[in-house]
Amino acid sequence: MRYALYFTPPQDDFLTRAAAEWLGRDAFSDETYPAPEEARLPAEEQLTLTADPRRYGFHATIKAPFALASSVTESDLMAVVEDFAARTSAFEIPELVLGQLGRFFALLPGSLHPPLQDFAASVVKSFEPLRAALSEADIARRKPEKLTESQRANLMRWGYPYVMDDFGFHMTLTGQVPDERSALMKSILERRFGAFTGRPLSISGIAVFTEETRGADFKVHSLLPFTGTKR
Repeated sequence: MRYALYFTPPQDDFLTRAAAEWLGRDAFSDETYPAPEEARLPAEEQLTLTADPRRYGFHATIKAPFALASSVTESDLMAVVEDFAARTSAFEIPELVLGQLGRFFALLPGSLHPPLQDFAASVVKSFEPLRAALSEADIARRKPEKLTESQRANLMRWGYPYVMDDFGFHMTLTGQVPDERSALMKSILERRFGAFTGRPLSISGIAVFTEETRGADFKVHSLLPFTGTKR
């Protein structure tokens, strides 16, 4: 079993529903959906291009998937999550935009937002004592030889390369899109997610996702709303 600490809006949020229908799966209910009808994108191709994010469910990674240390139980983890949620106040990303990271598309902040960066760093630090050390195979899967110096240091210290100064909030909508399909995919996503871009996004809670076995679909175990007072 692996656990991950992700951000996702609540199950009944319009963005969550739109993303589940686009990706073909709801990580809350594990319900699956047929590929949405896109006049310019065949269903089989759409399902292929969303296969990777569909397995993980609609989310933004805050603390990447990890196994619990041998002395830690799921109850221990949930106690820390509950305490963290009770001490943390909700905040907003000022603007959500559609963007491209390499060859995949995602919903991103319109600009660097320091409260978001601070929040992500606090999650990584708060839950680090619960994480089992990475195996040599885990480290190798991250291809450390292709990482920057700071990313390699993050991998060894925090179990994931893209944290602290290397963190970038993103809610993935596709896998790797071929260059010849990039313009078409952008236009499709602009239409499907236009109601959510150019607007704030509330970071109102933290979700625990679980992966029962390696390669299995990630599912929402719990979503805890933030109830802390304003900082």
